[in-house]
Amino acid sequence: MTEAVPFNAALVQMRSGLTPEPNLEQGTRLIREAVKAGADYVLTPEVSNMMQLNREALFAQLAEQDDDLSLKAYRELARELNIHLHIGSLALRASPDRAVNRSFLIGPDGAILASYDKIHMFDIDLGNGESYRESANYQPGETAVISDLPWGRIGLTICYDVRFPALYRALAESGASFLAVPAAFTKPTGEAHWHVLLRARAIENGCFVFAAAQGGLHENKRETFGHSLIIDPWGKVLAEGGIEPGFVMARIDPAEVTKARGKIPSLQHGRRFTVADANAGPGHLHLVRQS
Repeated sequence: MTEAVPFNAALVQMRSGLTPEPNLEQGTRLIREAVKAGADYVLTPEVSNMMQLNREALFAQLAEQDDDLSLKAYRELARELNIHLHIGSLALRASPDRAVNRSFLIGPDGAILASYDKIHMFDIDLGNGESYRESANYQPGETAVISDLPWGRIGLTICYDVRFPALYRALAESGASFLAVPAAFTKPTGEAHWHVLLRARAIENGCFVFAAAQGGLHENKRETFGHSLIIDPWGKVLAEGGIEPGFVMARIDPAEVTKARGKIPSLQHGRRFTVADANAGPGHLHLVRQS
């Protein structure tokens, strides 16, 4: 890594449809606009290539990583624009009957610097008629991923991961200054929790959070929350999108990570502890945790 100097981070907000080609066109156009405005690092949302809930239609469109046209095009685009391009995630074929939800960090030479498979599956009944079973089509990842950028280290996560703070603490303890949370949050859960969860992840870990989002009413009739957010390590929102496709950008000073962690060095204060069940009798301990 080079010296941690300020840089411009941009979040592309999309409204992905049912098939990859129009989404690639949309994503490419918005990435170009962000770079024209001065972006050095650009993050796109979760499932940038397609939002398809119908299993048969999904698997008819899926490609394996080496054959995926969107990934090939984005690698070439990163090379052409000479940027770090972070594709929030692509739906890809892992086997004849399983997909993966995979994020890609691409370098200015078009090389894949890191990839991450979403660990936590969104299997939810919202109570308003909306129900999702991500695990029915996708196989979960098992490995947290951190990678180098010229300005510091970045932890790769995706959407529903944000509800599992231990993942973010592990990434921060492994040296992450930035946390990427590309997402396709539903409108109800976004209205309730999007801002508070993302600000909490930033504050408790002393990290910048980059959360590029899907927004609006999609072809599949799902409505996503939008409101892409860039948050500093003190929890301040530096940039926020609305509902429509577009991009937001902010100037990122990595020195702010050191400042925030100097004020509240909670990463240094974690202690191992056990959990005692007071109703299970003397000496009964279970679950070793890290704060």
